[in-house]
Amino acid sequence: MHLDRRFLIIVGTSLAWGLIVSLVFYRMALGTRRPTAEKALVVAAEPLSPGAAIEASAVKTTRVPANLFPKGAYSRKEDVVGRPVISSIGVDEPILDSRLAERGSGFGVAPMIPTGMRAASVRVNDVAGVAGFILPGMRVDVLVTGKPPGADDTFTATVLQNVTVLSAGQSIQTDGKSQSMSVTVVTLLVDPLQAESLMLAVNEGHIQLVLRNSSDQKVDATARRELRDLYSHGVAVAPDPAPRLVAAQTHTAPRPETRVPVPAPVSALPLVPAVLAPPAVDSIILIRGNQKTVETFPAEARNHDGGK
Repeated sequence: MHLDRRFLIIVGTSLAWGLIVSLVFYRMALGTRRPTAEKALVVAAEPLSPGAAIEASAVKTTRVPANLFPKGAYSRKEDVVGRPVISSIGVDEPILDSRLAERGSGFGVAPMIPTGMRAASVRVNDVAGVAGFILPGMRVDVLVTGKPPGADDTFTATVLQNVTVLSAGQSIQTDGKSQSMSVTVVTLLVDPLQAESLMLAVNEGHIQLVLRNSSDQKVDATARRELRDLYSHGVAVAPDPAPRLVAAQTHTAPRPETRVPVPAPVSALPLVPAVLAPPAVDSIILIRGNQKTVETFPAEARNHDGGK
């Protein structure tokens, strides 16, 4: 069978392009199978709590691709052993520099205090501690109530706003399973000036912690509230001025009695003209059988008869 030359050229060209494409994909597949460079990574072998120093048995190393190595991580265990933890680290989680304090910075709460800040502890009760809902990491406002020297009224003012709670009682960390607890001491993260204001409020007045949303960073300009302001908004009813007037009159000297002459009563005048009484008449009853009649005679006629 005779094949067309043009048909053979088309088939040969197609086979050549197919071979070229296959070789390209084959090379790409081989490239993805090539092993990439790996790097050692230090991770936590057990949960690490804030304030504790890392021990050699608490960390381990693993291999990860070099392009996936986290920023700030470590490859040698010696670089992290002995350093305090300032943020909770879970099992198999990389040890990052941002979660560790420098060696020699102390243990407990001390490594968690940033440079230039202070940790001030205040004693609270169930009410001042927001009924036990204060947990580490929350933010609070501090209010003070008192009557300073020279003031004529008791008032409440906001001393500090948006203050971070470092610890509540003996706890310096919190997680999703933390529950409210009753504590007697709360440690707040403040600057030196705020620490002075806080200590003055604790020693000279009565403080109250007000819990706020941790995402609310706004600092409001508040005015202090005096005791008289509280009772002037409808709580106390203003006294009736009438009793004060009566009391004032009872303490003044009695006024001399003054007699005012009262005019004699005047008889009321008739509103209508007087009606003259009808003239007197005399009457006589006449009975005739079963008929009864009454005949009248004027009094004048009687007088005339009597005169005769």
